[in-house]
Amino acid sequence: MSKTIIIIGAGLAGLSAALQAAENGCNVKLVSSFPSERAQSVMAEGGINAALNTKDENDSPEEHFTDTIKAACGLADPNAVWGMTQAAPELVHWLLKLGVQFNMSGYDDVDLRNFGGQKKKRTAFAQSDTGKQIMTAMIDAVRRKEASGMVERFSHHSFLTLRLCDNICCGCVIRDEYSQETVELPGDAVIVATGGMHGLFGNTTGSLSNTGEVTAELFRLGVPLANGEMIQYHPTTVKCGGKRMLISEAARGEGGRLFAMKDGKQWYFMEEKYPELGNLMPRDITAREIWKVSHESEVFLDMTEISDEIISNKLSGLADDCMTYLHKDIRKEPVSVLPGIHYFMGGILVDEQHRTPIQNLYAAGECCAQYHGANRLGGNSLLGALYGGRVAAKSACEQADVVDLSCATQIDFPPASQISEIKQLNKVMQETMGVVRNENTLLNGIQTVQALTGNLPLLGMAVLKSALARKESRGAHWREDYPKSNDDDYLKTTVARFDGKQIQISFVPVPERR
Repeated sequence: MSKTIIIIGAGLAGLSAALQAAENGCNVKLVSSFPSERAQSVMAEGGINAALNTKDENDSPEEHFTDTIKAACGLADPNAVWGMTQAAPELVHWLLKLGVQFNMSGYDDVDLRNFGGQKKKRTAFAQSDTGKQIMTAMIDAVRRKEASGMVERFSHHSFLTLRLCDNICCGCVIRDEYSQETVELPGDAVIVATGGMHGLFGNTTGSLSNTGEVTAELFRLGVPLANGEMIQYHPTTVKCGGKRMLISEAARGEGGRLFAMKDGKQWYFMEEKYPELGNLMPRDITAREIWKVSHESEVFLDMTEISDEIISNKLSGLADDCMTYLHKDIRKEPVSVLPGIHYFMGGILVDEQHRTPIQNLYAAGECCAQYHGANRLGGNSLLGALYGGRVAAKSACEQADVVDLSCATQIDFPPASQISEIKQLNKVMQETMGVVRNENTLLNGIQTVQALTGNLPLLGMAVLKSALARKESRGAHWREDYPKSNDDDYLKTTVARFDGKQIQISFVPVPERR
């Protein structure tokens, strides 16, 4: 009898897990509150990393591994990262066979572009709409599995809580958002692929549907949060409609330059301070430099020197978005930019096989802490979601223990957070978890959030306490009161646990490379 695998979330990680689980002969129940076409993965612009070496730069998966670990400031599991970087070339070729329309160089070589933190061209792309292209192909592939009966869709359904038998997951409870009917969904394993904790802040570059509520409910149930303080600020974003609009790193990869006015002249500060990589330094460094300079002068991204051919063939989506939403022609004028919250390196604690501490419960994609450590390389998010979904599904299909699906304990539904409290939480998180942090603001944030109720404030408290406990600066976590890294005490994963009464913070050594 084949196993039933429930997948929560139908973005890239969820679709990848669904395809893999179906290939392994499992029955798949794919649950999502929104259609896949509206998943955040569609918004990814820049590309997906793989050491294809089509530019004859002697690139290799080993160098991809080294760059990823370096950007992660040592906090990523080296064994997991090694598996991902080794698998990357095959995954891109598999996407080509699925029908992804990557930009090509010559007759049959995938074109590659530069991306931050990498000295070699390693990022495959489909103009500036890579996520949309990949998701289109993945959605079609999963639909074929749906047509064959191997995947069952539960669209417009929201996750409420897990079905648990002691410390074993045996399914979940979902709600039909049309009828408001509550449905108990039994299964042999649950894979969570619900994206980052954007709802904690509210004004990120991410999808408004990625509320973080699922991660918050799992945390309430005792699933640990890892590296919650590691929140990536994308260097170049613009305020747009109450959110932040991303100006893709691809623009800098194709020749876009950051500058501010100094003594009446354009000052290309990244090129002056970091001559080796210039505007393509890792995102944490670039975001901090823009943040510092912006206190004295407005910062601009100048794309006017990029040729019309490159904009038409590689950045057309970005150019259209800037014209539509900002009324800016990037061919003729620079765009004013500031860092904005973009990606959560931290999330649900998983091991190399994407298992959580609850048996038969797995997580993949941005909702879990895997592959990126203290700072994510641009181009590794799509890769991590695609590869992580595969790994989680393989683990679930091969390892999940069959349990008595009728043994679930009484379902406990937490009270929903009030909208007014969510807005207050957003304000506190924005003020305390900025590009640069310090003890006073963190303590003030904790004091305010303690008075709020519901799951999201509880998750926010875990993030704040994680940031307070890490008394050093590393990657995306920058403490002005502790500006240096401290490998002796903090070259470790931050782990937050909730025991039903209080949150405990501990530090766990990063696994050694085998």
